Amino acid sequence: MNAEPPPRSLDHESLERDAGEKPASTFSHPALASRIGGGIKKASLRFGYDRLIASILLLFMILVRLWDPAPIEELRLKTFDAYQTLRPRQSAARPVAIIDIDEASIASLGQWPWPRTRMADIVRRLHDLGALAAGFDIVFAEPDRLSPSLIAASVSDLDPELRSKLASLPSNDDLFAAALKTMRSIAGETAWGNNEGLPSAPPKAGFATHGPSALPFVPAYPALLANIPVIENAAAGHGLFTITPERDGIVRRAPMVFAIAGQLHPSLTLEMLRVLTGSGAVLIRTDPNGVLGLALPGLQLPTDPRGQIWIHFTTHDPQRFISAKDVLAGTVRKEQVTGKLILIGTSALGLLDNKTTPLSRSMPGVEIHAQILESALSGTFLYEPNYAQAIEVLAALAAGAVIIALAPIFGPLVLLAFGAAIAAAISAASWWAYSQHSALLDATYPLGSSFIVYATLAFMNYVKAQIGRQRIRSAFSQYLSPDLVAELAHSSERLVLGGETRIMSIMFSDVRGFTAISESYKHDPQGLTALMNRFLTPLTNAILGRKGTIDKYMGDAIMAFWNAPLHDPQQELNACMAALDMLARLETLNAEREAEDVAAGKPYIPLDIGIGINTGSCVVGNMGSDLRFDYSVLGDTVNFASRIEGQSKTYGVKIILGEKTAAAVAATLAILEIDLLQVKGKTEPQAVYALLGSKDTLAHADFQALAALHADMLSHYRRRDFKTAAALVAACRRHAGHFGLKTLYDLYEERIGAFRIDPPPPDWTGVFAAVSK
Repeated sequence: MNAEPPPRSLDHESLERDAGEKPASTFSHPALASRIGGGIKKASLRFGYDRLIASILLLFMILVRLWDPAPIEELRLKTFDAYQTLRPRQSAARPVAIIDIDEASIASLGQWPWPRTRMADIVRRLHDLGALAAGFDIVFAEPDRLSPSLIAASVSDLDPELRSKLASLPSNDDLFAAALKTMRSIAGETAWGNNEGLPSAPPKAGFATHGPSALPFVPAYPALLANIPVIENAAAGHGLFTITPERDGIVRRAPMVFAIAGQLHPSLTLEMLRVLTGSGAVLIRTDPNGVLGLALPGLQLPTDPRGQIWIHFTTHDPQRFISAKDVLAGTVRKEQVTGKLILIGTSALGLLDNKTTPLSRSMPGVEIHAQILESALSGTFLYEPNYAQAIEVLAALAAGAVIIALAPIFGPLVLLAFGAAIAAAISAASWWAYSQHSALLDATYPLGSSFIVYATLAFMNYVKAQIGRQRIRSAFSQYLSPDLVAELAHSSERLVLGGETRIMSIMFSDVRGFTAISESYKHDPQGLTALMNRFLTPLTNAILGRKGTIDKYMGDAIMAFWNAPLHDPQQELNACMAALDMLARLETLNAEREAEDVAAGKPYIPLDIGIGINTGSCVVGNMGSDLRFDYSVLGDTVNFASRIEGQSKTYGVKIILGEKTAAAVAATLAILEIDLLQVKGKTEPQAVYALLGSKDTLAHADFQALAALHADMLSHYRRRDFKTAAALVAACRRHAGHFGLKTLYDLYEERIGAFRIDPPPPDWTGVFAAVSK
């Protein structure tokens, strides 16, 4: 326990002045209470370490967005997937048709690859049906093994004349090439991871660049797998159908331009559009950050910085597909092909050309190319603006700054509602950009970063609250019960000026003969301080252990109360049990001190206390000024508790109770009414009682006998039957030996003797008027 100031002798005049006439009392840390109350008001005016940490974190989150690691990108992509799932592209017209080498065609016409003559038949039929152009999602990298000359060379025992005739026939590849020349046809190619043994295949498309070279930005490969030369030369163009999924295996973007061995090559769909528009070159717009977009006559194709186009998907549409066997059988309606771009590819699962998209777990690769062409022709591409990152960073910065500014001002619920409004606004803006303008602006990054800032501030506030609660516990734990400390720690708003009226139990205790004790330490003031700390500690623990609050220490005296600030429905019992516990702890302390003094050869002076407890209406609360205030209690109940503690020496009892206190514990504890007392300065008398013990004492036969005799004695005494009262006092003495009531019965014998000589007036009620405090 902290050392108290050197104790002083206390008389009841000063005690009454301290308890009843001063508006403030007790806690030894009023400045802390003031700081807690006022600090809440000033919190919004300071840029504290919590705001500093949140600001640093916000700047870090901005750097994270500029870095754009994989988790951030994948979360953004999942958001864009969700948008497409909620609102996919709508396509009423079907400008693209797919000639599908499907499972039914393979079952009907034989396994793949088919003879090139069959592919030539398909091309000629498409030309006859009025197709605008045909692109192949297939690469013919080797000569057709079913060409007549190859068959003649591969069969060893073939008739020479037949071998000669077969060798003279045109190859299947030549026939296929001739068919390709009949219409605008685009040969397919694929990117290749190494260039060993692959022939060079220069593109037919030219490229004009507006800005820096696009080569450093677009997907690069060392080589490509091209068609055999006869097919390459016959086609009006050739482009790559390579599509690489994102990290999570989902196709969202498709490259429109590739860098192959340091040379730009178009994708299959870009080349089909170039051939369709009759343009000799594709315009690439770039800036130092990458590709901005592609342009053809009448077409603008927005891309990401790598030259990839965001695909605006529709759901899988079976009506896009025409089975290859139906084309060869001549059962296809002309309107299914006329005026359309044609893609020739496969949906057969065995040919492994199915991909995952935001709208489908398995979509044929050729249908993805069809969707790209549809988006280009209808102008419904998705695009991520080159300023998207700047908008997302600014949104995150603005939302985070607002939260940092307002978090210490608003309560958590208001701030949560405000944060929800910000989140809704950011989400709505992102959705509006997508649904109305096909622009992809990420909402997850500003939402995530502002949530992290909010969570950090909330955590810091929690930490500060915990620190504040710990400070309250540390400051008040020596003066309040643990329950009260916990309550104040969770409800620091109670630490403001104001009071309330409550029924409370007030206790005063004082050391008897403190002057003599002080004089014995006149050459050892530090020893006196140590003694008082040793004395006050167990008594304080007894009070706190019974939910009491220490109001103040006044040298050797203690003032305490019950039922504030926490309600205590057993306040009277707790106060009385605390008083009994104080006497028991003091008895233990005196035994220890006696043994120590005997061992040291010093004179032993026991410590003895008197206790007064009174219950009644009081005003309790934080009282004082705006700069300093204390939690204290005022009222007549306080004054009377102080006065009856002073009278404990007069009556020779350790603990005196007021009427209301005694009435509350009469059925539980051993009490005796000792007098009708009118204290100095008061006109109304009150009955006062001696607390003699706990429920065990109450049940003891000696106490039961004493209580009956004592009550009878008081009755005769107040009826002025002093002769009988004197006899009953003598009878009480025989049962009161170990209850410590000798002084009390000496007092009544003295009074009765005086009244027998000089009787009081007939209207006397037995009230004793105290002449001292």
